[in-house]
Amino acid sequence: MKQTKGKMGIREFAAILFLLIGTKITDDTPTYLYSGAKNAAWISMLLISIALIIPTILLLKVLSVHKGKNLHEINLYLFGKVIGNMVSFTLLILGLLTIVMDSSVYVDIIGTMYFTKTPNIAIFAVLMCVSAYGAKKGVEHIGSVAWLVFFYTKVTLIVALFFTFKEGNSKLIFPILGPGVGGIVKTAAQKLSIFGDFFYAGLIAPFVATFKDFRRGVILSYVILTVELTVALMLFVMLFDFTSVEILNYPFHETIRYIQIGFLTNVETLFFPFWLVATFVRFSFYIYLFVLLLGGIFNIREFEYLIPLVTVIFILLGIAPETPLITISENRDMTLQVLSPLLFVLPCVMWIIAKIRGDFKNESPV
Repeated sequence: MKQTKGKMGIREFAAILFLLIGTKITDDTPTYLYSGAKNAAWISMLLISIALIIPTILLLKVLSVHKGKNLHEINLYLFGKVIGNMVSFTLLILGLLTIVMDSSVYVDIIGTMYFTKTPNIAIFAVLMCVSAYGAKKGVEHIGSVAWLVFFYTKVTLIVALFFTFKEGNSKLIFPILGPGVGGIVKTAAQKLSIFGDFFYAGLIAPFVATFKDFRRGVILSYVILTVELTVALMLFVMLFDFTSVEILNYPFHETIRYIQIGFLTNVETLFFPFWLVATFVRFSFYIYLFVLLLGGIFNIREFEYLIPLVTVIFILLGIAPETPLITISENRDMTLQVLSPLLFVLPCVMWIIAKIRGDFKNESPV
């Protein structure tokens, strides 16, 4: 595929999105959906993707008439310097909370599922330092690694879901509507930010070879990830039943421990290496986005030099104090609920302001 020097092509960009959002099925994200929608969590996932179609399209429209500008620069243009910086700073703080809590969850997964005798502080330090190294190499290198590991992560996921389907019981997804329409819709409305990475991806729009590649990458990954996450949520219920799956912190990791592939034992060891690399890619990208936005707000051109300092801050916030997992889970759920309406409303407001300013009058074909 054609790729401009110093920029990503569609395959690298799409691979990043696949790993960012696709890995959420492997952490505690399904638990938040099951707790509200029970066995109908997969329907809530469908509603989330449907509800965000319009905001995503509007965001792409705004980005299309401001080629060469990232999300922060567009905020400054549309809202003015003061309000634009306030909007971006709000996104920065929510991003900070997300990175700290998500990384704590992943440290807990590694510590409780795989390296039970390793101190959490050591796991956290390794995770953040490796991710920081990846972020320091730049977004182009992150995209290259994401593309290299993409095939293996998807193959292992498909294999896991296939054997889950074989072991599962399709009757367990009934009643289809679970706790009722109200519970399904409420859960979907509170968890819209599961797809929030699509919004934050606007920060690297200028780093993609062409806007056409950016748009196609968003649309392609959006559709496939919707199917992938929906099917996975359905299969977890078929395997464990919702009464069990909603109390499992990490359904995916319990699944790969449960299934058996022929004569192979300890199947999880086949999945762990690829999942771990995908995790490093995810947090490398998060750290890069964070320093990119931080540099934009405070006019720091060489923002890459902030990566070591920011990484130390993440580590200190993550390990001091030793926060109980239940507290992290509650705070993460609260962050998801705060971020959800913002990510739904903000693209709509941006499009309205751009429309009023007449930005679409001279819109050229993408």
